[in-house]
Amino acid sequence: MNSNDATEPNGPVPFLKEKRILLTAALVLLADQLTKLIVINWIDPSQQVIIIEGFFKFVNWHNTGAAWSQFQGKSLQLAGISVIALGALIYWRQQFEIRTPTGKLAMGMLIGGIVGNLIDRVAYQHVVDFIRFYLKQRGGNEIGYPAFNIADMGICVGVGLLFVMAWREQEAEGSDGEDPKPESKEE
Repeated sequence: MNSNDATEPNGPVPFLKEKRILLTAALVLLADQLTKLIVINWIDPSQQVIIIEGFFKFVNWHNTGAAWSQFQGKSLQLAGISVIALGALIYWRQQFEIRTPTGKLAMGMLIGGIVGNLIDRVAYQHVVDFIRFYLKQRGGNEIGYPAFNIADMGICVGVGLLFVMAWREQEAEGSDGEDPKPESKEE
Protein backbone atom coordinates (compact mmCIF):
# COMPACT_ATOMS: atom_id res chain seq x y z
CA MET A 1 0.00 0.00 0.00
CA ASN A 2 1.29 3.45 -0.94
CA SER A 3 1.77 5.80 2.02
CA ASN A 4 -0.03 8.55 0.05
CA ASP A 5 -3.15 6.40 -0.13
CA ALA A 6 -3.24 5.66 3.58
CA THR A 7 -5.96 7.35 5.54
CA GLU A 8 -5.17 9.05 8.78
CA PRO A 9 -5.84 6.69 11.69
CA ASN A 10 -6.90 9.51 14.01
CA GLY A 11 -9.03 11.38 11.50
CA PRO A 12 -8.19 14.32 9.25
CA VAL A 13 -5.04 16.37 9.76
CA PRO A 14 -5.70 19.89 11.10
CA PHE A 15 -5.47 22.42 8.29
CA LEU A 16 -2.46 24.24 9.71
CA LYS A 17 -0.53 20.95 9.62
CA GLU A 18 -1.21 20.40 5.91
CA LYS A 19 2.37 21.35 4.99
CA ARG A 20 2.19 20.65 1.24
CA ILE A 21 -1.05 22.55 0.85
CA LEU A 22 0.23 25.50 2.87
CA LEU A 23 3.59 25.59 1.07
CA THR A 24 1.93 25.50 -2.35
CA ALA A 25 -0.56 28.20 -1.32
CA ALA A 26 2.27 30.36 0.04
CA LEU A 27 4.29 30.00 -3.19
CA VAL A 28 1.31 30.91 -5.40
CA LEU A 29 0.45 33.83 -3.12
CA LEU A 30 4.05 35.10 -3.04
CA ALA A 31 4.44 34.87 -6.84
CA ASP A 32 1.08 36.57 -7.32
CA GLN A 33 1.68 39.45 -4.96
CA LEU A 34 5.27 40.06 -6.12
CA THR A 35 4.29 40.17 -9.79
CA LYS A 36 1.38 42.49 -9.05
CA LEU A 37 3.65 44.78 -7.03
CA ILE A 38 6.06 44.95 -9.98
CA VAL A 39 3.19 45.76 -12.35
CA ILE A 40 1.72 48.41 -10.04
CA ASN A 41 5.11 50.15 -9.68
CA TRP A 42 6.36 49.85 -13.28
CA ILE A 43 3.34 49.92 -15.59
CA ASP A 44 0.91 52.82 -15.57
CA PRO A 45 -2.74 51.73 -16.10
CA SER A 46 -2.73 53.63 -19.41
CA GLN A 47 0.41 51.83 -20.64
CA GLN A 48 1.21 48.39 -22.00
CA VAL A 49 4.48 46.51 -22.43
CA ILE A 50 4.47 44.47 -25.62
CA ILE A 51 6.44 41.25 -25.27
CA ILE A 52 5.51 39.58 -28.58
CA GLU A 53 3.90 41.98 -31.05
CA GLY A 54 0.38 40.92 -31.93
CA PHE A 55 0.30 38.10 -29.36
CA PHE A 56 1.45 38.83 -25.78
CA LYS A 57 1.80 41.90 -23.58
CA PHE A 58 1.76 43.08 -19.99
CA VAL A 59 -0.91 45.55 -18.93
CA ASN A 60 -2.08 47.06 -15.63
CA TRP A 61 -5.81 46.57 -15.68
CA HIS A 62 -8.00 47.06 -12.65
CA ASN A 63 -10.79 44.49 -12.55
CA THR A 64 -13.55 45.37 -10.07
CA GLY A 65 -15.50 42.30 -11.17
CA ALA A 66 -14.92 38.58 -11.44
CA ALA A 67 -13.78 36.32 -14.28
CA TRP A 68 -14.04 37.94 -17.71
CA SER A 69 -14.95 41.22 -15.96
CA GLN A 70 -18.39 39.99 -14.91
CA PHE A 71 -20.06 41.72 -11.94
CA GLN A 72 -18.11 44.97 -12.42
CA GLY A 73 -18.12 47.29 -9.40
CA LYS A 74 -18.88 44.46 -6.96
CA SER A 75 -15.33 43.94 -5.65
CA LEU A 76 -16.17 44.03 -1.94
CA GLN A 77 -19.14 41.69 -2.41
CA LEU A 78 -16.87 39.35 -4.37
CA ALA A 79 -14.35 39.56 -1.52
CA GLY A 80 -17.08 38.32 0.83
CA ILE A 81 -17.86 35.44 -1.53
CA SER A 82 -14.12 34.65 -1.68
CA VAL A 83 -13.94 34.42 2.11
CA ILE A 84 -16.92 32.03 2.14
CA ALA A 85 -15.41 29.92 -0.69
CA LEU A 86 -12.05 29.82 1.09
CA GLY A 87 -13.69 28.72 4.34
CA ALA A 88 -15.69 26.04 2.54
CA LEU A 89 -12.60 24.71 0.73
CA ILE A 90 -10.69 24.47 3.98
CA TYR A 91 -13.58 22.94 5.91
CA TRP A 92 -14.47 20.34 3.23
CA ARG A 93 -10.92 19.81 1.90
CA GLN A 94 -11.09 16.08 2.68
CA GLN A 95 -13.65 15.75 -0.12
CA PHE A 96 -11.08 16.90 -2.71
CA GLU A 97 -8.56 14.02 -2.90
CA ILE A 98 -6.01 15.81 -0.68
CA ARG A 99 -4.58 12.49 0.47
CA THR A 100 -2.53 12.47 -2.77
CA PRO A 101 0.32 14.82 -3.72
CA THR A 102 -1.66 16.01 -6.75
CA GLY A 103 -4.67 16.73 -4.55
CA LYS A 104 -2.53 18.70 -2.13
CA LEU A 105 -1.03 20.65 -5.04
CA ALA A 106 -4.49 21.43 -6.44
CA MET A 107 -5.84 22.55 -3.07
CA GLY A 108 -2.78 24.71 -2.40
CA MET A 109 -3.05 26.38 -5.79
CA LEU A 110 -6.73 27.12 -5.24
CA ILE A 111 -6.18 28.56 -1.78
CA GLY A 112 -3.16 30.63 -2.85
CA GLY A 113 -5.07 32.03 -5.82
CA ILE A 114 -8.17 32.88 -3.82
CA VAL A 115 -6.12 34.62 -1.12
CA GLY A 116 -4.06 36.52 -3.74
CA ASN A 117 -7.12 38.02 -5.39
CA LEU A 118 -8.80 38.55 -2.01
CA ILE A 119 -5.87 40.69 -0.86
CA ASP A 120 -6.26 42.85 -3.99
CA ARG A 121 -9.99 43.26 -3.47
CA VAL A 122 -9.54 44.39 0.12
CA ALA A 123 -6.41 46.53 -0.43
CA TYR A 124 -7.29 48.18 -3.78
CA GLN A 125 -11.02 47.45 -4.31
CA HIS A 126 -10.01 45.78 -7.58
CA VAL A 127 -7.90 42.88 -8.79
CA VAL A 128 -4.70 43.69 -10.69
CA ASP A 129 -4.70 41.76 -13.98
CA PHE A 130 -1.59 42.03 -16.13
CA ILE A 131 -1.05 39.05 -18.44
CA ARG A 132 -2.73 39.56 -21.82
CA PHE A 133 -2.73 37.29 -24.86
CA TYR A 134 -4.23 38.84 -27.98
CA LEU A 135 -4.26 38.84 -31.77
CA LYS A 136 -3.99 41.94 -33.91
CA GLN A 137 -6.63 42.05 -36.65
CA ARG A 138 -5.97 43.51 -40.11
CA GLY A 139 -7.92 46.66 -39.26
CA GLY A 140 -5.75 47.27 -36.21
CA ASN A 141 -8.28 46.09 -33.64
CA GLU A 142 -7.35 43.49 -31.04
CA ILE A 143 -9.15 40.33 -30.08
CA GLY A 144 -7.92 38.38 -27.15
CA TYR A 145 -8.23 36.51 -23.96
CA PRO A 146 -9.14 38.64 -20.93
CA ALA A 147 -6.14 39.80 -18.89
CA PHE A 148 -5.35 37.64 -15.87
CA ASN A 149 -2.76 37.18 -13.11
CA ILE A 150 -0.86 34.48 -11.22
CA ALA A 151 -3.71 34.03 -8.71
CA ASP A 152 -6.13 33.34 -11.57
CA MET A 153 -3.68 30.79 -12.96
CA GLY A 154 -3.48 29.08 -9.56
CA ILE A 155 -7.25 28.87 -9.34
CA CYS A 156 -7.66 27.54 -12.89
CA VAL A 157 -4.85 24.99 -12.63
CA GLY A 158 -6.10 23.86 -9.20
CA VAL A 159 -9.65 23.34 -10.49
CA GLY A 160 -8.31 21.64 -13.62
CA LEU A 161 -6.24 19.20 -11.55
CA LEU A 162 -9.27 18.36 -9.42
CA PHE A 163 -11.33 17.67 -12.55
CA VAL A 164 -8.63 15.42 -14.00
CA MET A 165 -8.30 13.55 -10.70
CA ALA A 166 -12.05 13.03 -10.49
CA TRP A 167 -12.17 11.86 -14.11
CA ARG A 168 -9.29 9.42 -13.60
CA GLU A 169 -10.86 8.07 -10.42
CA GLN A 170 -14.16 7.57 -12.20
CA GLU A 171 -12.41 5.75 -15.05
CA ALA A 172 -10.51 3.56 -12.58
CA GLU A 173 -13.76 2.62 -10.83
CA GLY A 174 -15.28 1.68 -14.20
CA SER A 175 -12.33 -0.53 -15.18
CA ASP A 176 -11.89 -2.43 -11.93
CA GLY A 177 -13.10 -5.60 -13.59
CA GLU A 178 -16.69 -5.33 -12.46
CA ASP A 179 -19.39 -4.55 -14.91
CA PRO A 180 -21.28 -1.48 -13.70
CA LYS A 181 -24.60 -2.92 -15.04
CA PRO A 182 -25.26 -6.58 -14.52
CA GLU A 183 -26.39 -8.23 -17.71
CA SER A 184 -29.64 -10.11 -17.68
CA LYS A 185 -29.38 -13.75 -18.62
CA GLU A 186 -31.68 -15.04 -21.26
CA GLU A 187 -32.76 -18.64 -21.07
